[in-house]
Amino acid sequence: MNQPDVTRSPIKNRWKGVCRLLVIRLDNLGDVLMTTPAFAALRDAFPEACITLLTSPSGAALAGHLSMIDEVMVADVPWVKGAPLRPPICADDFDLVKRLRTGDHDAVVIFTTATQSPWPMAMVCWQAGVTLCLAHCRENPYELMSDGVSDVEVVHQGMRHEVRRQLDLLAAIGVEAQSERMVFELHPADHAGAQAHLKRIGLATARAFVLMHPGATAPSRRYPAAMFGQAMAQLMRQGLTCVFVGNGADVDLVHEAHAAAGGQGLVLVDKLTLGELAALIQQASVLVCNNSGPAHVAAAVGTPVVDLYALTNPQHTPWQVPSRVLFHDVPCRNCLRSVCPQGHHACLREVAPDAVASAVMELLELTHEQPRPAA
Repeated sequence: MNQPDVTRSPIKNRWKGVCRLLVIRLDNLGDVLMTTPAFAALRDAFPEACITLLTSPSGAALAGHLSMIDEVMVADVPWVKGAPLRPPICADDFDLVKRLRTGDHDAVVIFTTATQSPWPMAMVCWQAGVTLCLAHCRENPYELMSDGVSDVEVVHQGMRHEVRRQLDLLAAIGVEAQSERMVFELHPADHAGAQAHLKRIGLATARAFVLMHPGATAPSRRYPAAMFGQAMAQLMRQGLTCVFVGNGADVDLVHEAHAAAGGQGLVLVDKLTLGELAALIQQASVLVCNNSGPAHVAAAVGTPVVDLYALTNPQHTPWQVPSRVLFHDVPCRNCLRSVCPQGHHACLREVAPDAVASAVMELLELTHEQPRPAA
């Protein structure tokens, strides 16, 4: 298999003529965000190509915020965590081959985590006639993949960050990133919507605030909502304005956290668009959240983040943004589970609320933000 070349090198000849490029990232929104530096590098390398992103319904929410992507296709597949339960043989699986064949793509880059296999998607692409294919793989790809990058990475303390993993993949075909920053493009309507929400809950436009988001898709990655609230209560006693935010399944967590804070602070549980939430995060002095989509949005828009980091995966810390990553070390770290296999959630529950509040104050001092009188 081809080995990645991390030195500067020209794009491999067989990739130079690519006109319709398919990029695949079938994971959650945060995973897609962590792949945006690689998307941007591909756009710079193939400025005239039509780039199509095949992603999950969650990842597809980013479509309007990634101008380097021309088209978005959506698929739920059984070999990616979080896909809905369905029959063992589903017509949609065969339909995906037809959909890709219709796209007439002449090359594909399959982005995976170190715990995923590229083979199911590589086979789908091969069946669809896309034979110029780049991906990490552990086995010999033979004719199924033109550019297989040997993947010997295992889950351990020194595991590469997800952003670095995907950029290293592209280096194998001579594509390098001009910038390694994550990308989330905000629009005027996003800012206007966020401002309207803040005005409605009584927060003046110019007032600094700490934003707290208690949600995460996996139960094992959720810091207890009540402990979030206790941390926010400490901050408000020091004169900070705090806003509790969440949508959909997170609304109950928001109310639980707000109640634990003694009913203090401002609550925003309207149906914000993703763009409005990102604009709200950008305006905040600090975001306090679990290691979930909002943490990666904060990194993309440049907001410092206090990240309650469950030790389920080691490679998803906030990328290139001031941060404090809080956890309690446990023997079962790197379990890769969505539900705590031990049932104790000690990697999060053992983080004290005062440690969360202290981390916020450290970031405020680092960024020279001053506490403001509470609303």
